[in-house]
Amino acid sequence: MALDADRVRRSLELDGAWLAELRARWNALADVAVWGRLGSGELGALPRLRERLLELGEKLAALQASRAWIPRPREQLKSALAAALAAKEALARCEEASAALDGEARAALAACLAELRRGLEERIDERAAHWARLLDSEIGEDTKE
Repeated sequence: MALDADRVRRSLELDGAWLAELRARWNALADVAVWGRLGSGELGALPRLRERLLELGEKLAALQASRAWIPRPREQLKSALAAALAAKEALARCEEASAALDGEARAALAACLAELRRGLEERIDERAAHWARLLDSEIGEDTKE
């Protein structure tokens, strides 16, 4: 049986309050990274972190992106799963990049990263598992190619 397009559409709808919370946490993180008194003895560490933070913001925004333009429900689910994985990987890269920092705001940055991780993992793992189950349950014409 092919995936039900309405069921997939409903499964891809994410809680707006949760997404707004992630955005607020990312904004707090960006504020510390740009306006905080961060430093590093490693040349290029701070610009590298800021680049990673921008990438993280883009990956978080991709979680809420509409997938209606993707014609097949299977591909919509795969896109959502890829976005979830990319957001978690981008967060891990930010955490790695922050290890090279020092300065007054390093603890504040670490706290913001931890809050963002908690907020992201609060629901994204559950959603990704649900999307994976939908893909696994699919049999029929969507798997015949």
